[in-house]
Amino acid sequence: MTTARQNANTDTDTNMSTGADGDAAGVLRGLADDRSSVRLRAALAAGTSPNPRFVDALVERCASEPEFFVREMLTWALTRHPPAMTLPPLMREVRSKRPQARSQALHTLSKAGDGQAWPAITRAVLSDTDDEVARSAWRAAVVLVPEGGESALAEVLATQLGRGDRETQLSLSRALVALGESAQAVLLTATTAPDPVVRTHALATRRLLREPDTGFEFAVEEAKRGVALGGPGQEGR
Repeated sequence: MTTARQNANTDTDTNMSTGADGDAAGVLRGLADDRSSVRLRAALAAGTSPNPRFVDALVERCASEPEFFVREMLTWALTRHPPAMTLPPLMREVRSKRPQARSQALHTLSKAGDGQAWPAITRAVLSDTDDEVARSAWRAAVVLVPEGGESALAEVLATQLGRGDRETQLSLSRALVALGESAQAVLLTATTAPDPVVRTHALATRRLLREPDTGFEFAVEEAKRGVALGGPGQEGR
């Protein structure tokens, strides 16, 4: 974020200090500008001087912004506004037909960390067919889950074991590890699943839960060896 702000401050194309209505209009124009440096500076200005007029524009820009650093600044700007203004549109975006809109809304909700957003984290969201959306949902879920709901969340997350590429599997493992003891039972059950990919992922995640310093790649390779030998091996006990 520091780098993004430094880049934003070096842009001299547009003066977008906020305060008066004219300045707010300049921020809104900046968010729609073709230049990523101008959009970045506009998002920085929107977060530095929050204004209710910015919320819808920030949320909408999140859905289409191609640049990672700009998206991060948009998220930061939204977290600078009162939750009463930002949660309703962000929760609506979670149901958008556009994958990036869903993903970025979930990412922003996780950064805001307001438990009132928990109803947006449904089973359908946690099993979204788009891997990036699902990963954002898993991260948001472990931040927003209410006390006492961890075991139920772990059960839903466990249905996604074995899904996707290594990066996707790592994201799911991290989410389950973040749930701690609440994930133990479902992971143990998954070590006997018919699908060897699911068993391997469950075994690797159990290893990470017990030994957080273990690298994911190492845990996966160890789990593969156990599965290849025809059982859960040491990791499944």
